[in-house]
Amino acid sequence: MTPLCRGGLKPVNNLKLFRIADGQATEVLGTAVALERHLQTQIEQNMETMLGIRFLASEYVTGPRHRGRIDSLGLDENGNPVILEYKRSNGKAVITQALSYLAWLRDHPHEFESLVMKQLGDEVSGSVDWSNPRLVCIAGDFTVHDVNAVEEIGRRIDLVSYRDFGGGLLALQLVASMAGSSTPHRIQAAAVNASSALPVGGSSTVKSVRQIYENAPESLRGLYADLDAILIGHGDVQKEFQLHYIAYRKIKNVATVRFQPRSHTLVVRLTVDPDTVELCKGFTRDVREIGCLGTGDLEVRIRSQEDLARAGDLVRRSIGEN
Repeated sequence: MTPLCRGGLKPVNNLKLFRIADGQATEVLGTAVALERHLQTQIEQNMETMLGIRFLASEYVTGPRHRGRIDSLGLDENGNPVILEYKRSNGKAVITQALSYLAWLRDHPHEFESLVMKQLGDEVSGSVDWSNPRLVCIAGDFTVHDVNAVEEIGRRIDLVSYRDFGGGLLALQLVASMAGSSTPHRIQAAAVNASSALPVGGSSTVKSVRQIYENAPESLRGLYADLDAILIGHGDVQKEFQLHYIAYRKIKNVATVRFQPRSHTLVVRLTVDPDTVELCKGFTRDVREIGCLGTGDLEVRIRSQEDLARAGDLVRRSIGEN
């Protein structure tokens, strides 16, 4: 996946905030927080709202072999394990630190699932997706060298910069996002009891969304290509293949897409409040109280170019509201 920022960059946190008074704009200067722990606490207390990640643990001790404390552990909206590390200013060391804890995660999948069970319940712990664990590195600034490094590493890593504007205003900016590659077999095999479990041979008994797409009729794949172009036409939207669906996200998911080849349907879930939409049977529905794959409260079923045109405003709302 192409990082969000390229080229001759210096520190890449260029977010600006202005206060408008009597028609005149004055820039509000953002700073780093005074204490790293304060940043960590703010994000841990609001992790799901800010990052779409359910908080599991803080300062998690990795034991004598790995010799460290993971700043935060979480589970993202796609069911992927997440390691979060923070630095109040420069992010140079935070990437290496996060990568070192990936080894702990590789060696302790059952310990992680036990933590999920304790915090979120049996059902959630049984649906942890070990195919591509995620690292989130949060710091005041990242450089182009940091961005280039995560591209070469080949792991699933988000670089998120922040600015503290005072008065309770904290801004987060996704600087770079790499999709990584499937997790090495040793992690998958160790997590064999998860719902996404793999048999000893290492191949999933569940058909993945990628497999479904590859075997779908050409006409449905063409319809999806047009939807995909709308979604990734916004430069800050990234695409990731999960096991059951394709996720489109900024810092959090803005849409998920599944394929139903038999009915020639794209099942799209959007982060749009269903109460603000005039629901149409067979096209849109409120899925807040319905257990189904994907994220987002509004489901849209797209079967034709006409449906895609009708869904366009909803898709743009979902992207714009996140």
